[in-house]
Amino acid sequence: MSAPTTPESARIPLDQEAVVIIGSGAGGGTLAYELTAKGIPCVVLEAGRYLTGEDYENDEWAAFNQMAWLDNRTASGPYRVATDFPNLPAWIVKAVGGSTTHWSGATPRFKAHEFKTRTYYSSVEGANLLDWPIGLEDLAPYYDRAEIAIGSTHRHGRPPLPANNNYKVLANGAEKVGYKFYATGPYGTNAEPYDGRPASVQDGFNFQGDKHGSKWSTAVREIPRAIATGKCDLRPQSQAVQVTHDAQGRANAVLYLDAEGNLHRQAARVVCVAGNSIETPRLLLMSASSLHPDGLANSSGQVGRNYMRHTTGSVYARFDESVNMYRGETMAGIIADEARHDTSRGFAGGYYMETLSLGVPFLAAFAEPGSWGPEFTEIMAAYQRTAGMWVVGEDMPQETNRVTLNSGLQDQWGLPSPDVHFADHPNDVAMREHGYQRADLLYEAVGATGTHHTPPYPATHNLGTCRLSARPEDGVADGWGQAHDVPRLFISDGSAMTTGAAANPTLTIVALAIRQAEYIADQLAAGTL
Repeated sequence: MSAPTTPESARIPLDQEAVVIIGSGAGGGTLAYELTAKGIPCVVLEAGRYLTGEDYENDEWAAFNQMAWLDNRTASGPYRVATDFPNLPAWIVKAVGGSTTHWSGATPRFKAHEFKTRTYYSSVEGANLLDWPIGLEDLAPYYDRAEIAIGSTHRHGRPPLPANNNYKVLANGAEKVGYKFYATGPYGTNAEPYDGRPASVQDGFNFQGDKHGSKWSTAVREIPRAIATGKCDLRPQSQAVQVTHDAQGRANAVLYLDAEGNLHRQAARVVCVAGNSIETPRLLLMSASSLHPDGLANSSGQVGRNYMRHTTGSVYARFDESVNMYRGETMAGIIADEARHDTSRGFAGGYYMETLSLGVPFLAAFAEPGSWGPEFTEIMAAYQRTAGMWVVGEDMPQETNRVTLNSGLQDQWGLPSPDVHFADHPNDVAMREHGYQRADLLYEAVGATGTHHTPPYPATHNLGTCRLSARPEDGVADGWGQAHDVPRLFISDGSAMTTGAAANPTLTIVALAIRQAEYIADQLAAGTL
């Protein structure tokens, strides 16, 4: 299927005010559909190309180079990614649909206490904890709508995915060690045809765009439907470089570069920034003005700060018999027992254990970056006899973990590149080590002959940097995502997250975007935006 294009009748003139959405991933793509379905014209500026199932390559490295955001970036700080992958702090997508084309599909919800970490966790030394300005009760109905849109398995009558071998090893181990809450989902990949998408063919290429189309992404669902309304002007290969404001301080336009590097100014009634937790603060910092000398919407000094990437680590276990973990969906099982707040374990917050398989090329690159010799060859030689899981949990927001402009390095447009500075909090380290130990016990219980602990990869869950807060001095935007300092400017992606919780973030980003779209539509109708 070729990419749908914006019909000429839906083209929005540069001088016509519209809702301008920067980014087309979980937040931006959802906003585009929800708003255009209500008859509100939107311009969607996407830095990447529009790739479809016909374009995706079922080859790990080819797909990575085709999809990944590879513009100049730097990683700094004492975390291992800065050493192993100094120019790749994050593994995200530059294409229509953003990282929803790459995501695993896991859709757990935040728990009630995870919206109120300052209240429940008290004071964690060195952590910049803050309660969200909204709670689970505010988001619950939008979680329902997001799960229905995505088609989450195990939810709203949706059937579960089949159990592949990797999951069977995980589930058997979970039972042996006494875990109670494990299943093949919820996941956003169809077990049977749903909402115009086919059932999974269990081909194992989940991170490469999913040629078959059974996995939800905004490129598959929301963007084509937004275009079909006749109200969405999608502009791929359009790099936003500045958000401007009028004399009253209200956002009023976006400057962007097209594929040839020509600069354009799109007038805006509302601007929604959904470029992910690296590009969103970068754009706001590049949008400094006389009213906002430290960056747009940055009177609190919090733009770019409190960067989170989730506490992560992988465990690969070797067995005497074949597992063939690569068969079936890449991630097709979750253990939720450790996703609780229980400080008797030595840390605040919790984590999930999720099945994970990588192909031979990626396992060779990420199992132990830079290593060689007997241990490395033992890992690779046992590939067919290997089962894998990912430990993913809540990391602590820290003001010093931040995205800044690297004035010494420019991207292809001559713009300052972002630097992502990160250091693990002691709570993060304690959680990761606990996850490694529990994974070892689980696999040993079902006969593993050895395990390997893989360090964190370049981040796929990028959170924080423009967080929601009740008070302007504590964050960047209010409970609806509207910037405290700049009327008509909204934060519409994972950068808005006040804290990260243990759950994979995409479902929450989609739920927040549905809720935000409803608010924007109501405010436009009332004339208050």
